[in-house]
Amino acid sequence: MTTDHISPAGNIRKDGPAGSWLVERGVAPGDFNSYGSRRGNHEVMVRGTFANVRLRNQLAPGTEGGFTTFFPTGDVTTIYDAAMRYAAAGTPLVVLAGKEYGSGSSRDWAAKGTTLLGVGAVLAESFERIHRSNLIGMGVLPLQYLPGESAESLGLSGEEVFDITGLEAAAPLPLRFPNS
Repeated sequence: MTTDHISPAGNIRKDGPAGSWLVERGVAPGDFNSYGSRRGNHEVMVRGTFANVRLRNQLAPGTEGGFTTFFPTGDVTTIYDAAMRYAAAGTPLVVLAGKEYGSGSSRDWAAKGTTLLGVGAVLAESFERIHRSNLIGMGVLPLQYLPGESAESLGLSGEEVFDITGLEAAAPLPLRFPNS
């Protein structure tokens, strides 16, 4: 998964979370423009995080773009909407990823959006060095499988509950953002 898959980029879709948010505020779809033109608005940008049309989330088979399954109900919904439902329930999130997670150009919103969605850790086979540092800077713990291991080799489906222990003494205060 590259930073292009994670970071909001391209045109804002009318039927996505960012487009819906803009419409609710009286912005006509013809005036949405792109995520790049709205980088200063965290409400738009967080809604576009993990919403790339090329993203294929294994938790939402048959979908394209930023969709996932909200496990308590089984609903397939947008990643943003599911993340906000998990946040309301006080459930931090973990991303399971493959090799070179965060490769591509260094994009600050790839780490910012991840944090704002409530992701506390990313478990990957390997990380792009700069993105790994950006995740750490935003308070997201980058965890790596042991050599030769992967989500697939361990039989992980993404439905697991993870307990990450031993970090309490080193843990920073949780980030709090208005309206999230």
